[in-house]
Amino acid sequence: MKLSRADRSLLADWSFTIDRGLLTALLALVALGVVLSFAASPAVAIKKGLPTYYFVERHVTFAAIGAALMLIISLFSPAGVRRLAAVLLLASVAAMIVVLFKGTALNGAQRWLMLGSYSLQPSEFAKPAFVVVIAWLYGEAAKRSDMPALPLALLLWGVMAGLLVAQPDVGQTVLISVTAGLLYLLAGLPPIGAAILVLIGSGGFWLAYMNFGHVQSRLEKFFSAAPFENYQVGRAMQSFSEGGFFGRGPGEGTIKSVLPDAHTDYIFAVIGEEYGVIACVALLAVFAYIVIRAMQRASDEPTAADRLAVQGLSLLLGLQALINMGVNIGLLPPKGMTLPFISAGGSSMLALAITAGMLLALTRWRPDPMRLKKPRRVPTIDEAHFTSHTPSV
Repeated sequence: MKLSRADRSLLADWSFTIDRGLLTALLALVALGVVLSFAASPAVAIKKGLPTYYFVERHVTFAAIGAALMLIISLFSPAGVRRLAAVLLLASVAAMIVVLFKGTALNGAQRWLMLGSYSLQPSEFAKPAFVVVIAWLYGEAAKRSDMPALPLALLLWGVMAGLLVAQPDVGQTVLISVTAGLLYLLAGLPPIGAAILVLIGSGGFWLAYMNFGHVQSRLEKFFSAAPFENYQVGRAMQSFSEGGFFGRGPGEGTIKSVLPDAHTDYIFAVIGEEYGVIACVALLAVFAYIVIRAMQRASDEPTAADRLAVQGLSLLLGLQALINMGVNIGLLPPKGMTLPFISAGGSSMLALAITAGMLLALTRWRPDPMRLKKPRRVPTIDEAHFTSHTPSV
């Protein structure tokens, strides 16, 4: 089907305004995730006593749903994206409160709600919604003094951080706090506020270190003289040396058989062992392209709220990828955070699809209403005749 620019339908308008580079890169990540799930997931499924392709089938299902969800949300207008974010944020925060009382605990953390045989992690869905809403509040704070937008933004930030720490999920708290802090600076808000926020964040991190044993243990092992003391990190780093530049070949890796989270937190190590460092660099380049391209599109956006939302969503995606990769190569302390679109996980896949859909919707090409000039009004023949025959006083 060939679309014409004269066609004013929603699909035609989407086709001519979507950023095709971003769309291609995001869909490529979804496709790569499906392919790479065949490398990491079967060994984990067998070890858990599940059917060989149990995790692969789940990944394919959620990837298909996620791709459809991404494309649907990309049809939204900026106002529609903000409305979706507001509704999603309210629902996610409510679910996060329910999690504290009725959630399912796993490995010392209480982050999931059980829906039949599926587990839902509300905090994953709260992240993109939080970024869009706080971007709008920052934008309003920068241009309006009659609205308490900045106090509302800081209150929202505090509520989100408090709910995440209560689960506890220190890693996600750091992720949203760094993103919100960078957006504060990008919004051009008072620097003294940024300094205060840094002090508060440092104090919060110190409290987490003092009160959560797993945080203290991971940091101490990370900064100890024996960096390979942590078994998972040591095995992950070893996989890159064994894979070399070109990898051992698809299906030939061994790390997926010994790590419990090879299909989620440590899938980057599986890629390094089986496909080599070159494949890892190529994957990093795709994430870098998405962030850089989104930032370029944001620089052309005249509306502060939309510009900050694009910057925040791209930072959220890029920082999450960097954290996962940094843990895998031993540059960061261990943290259970997925590699966007590549790692297995239903909640993560759907939440990332919403993030990508919002990003695509906000980066669509739209005319700048401030630059549109009204056509000069030309007098009618009767008006011109009347003016020419009016006697001068």
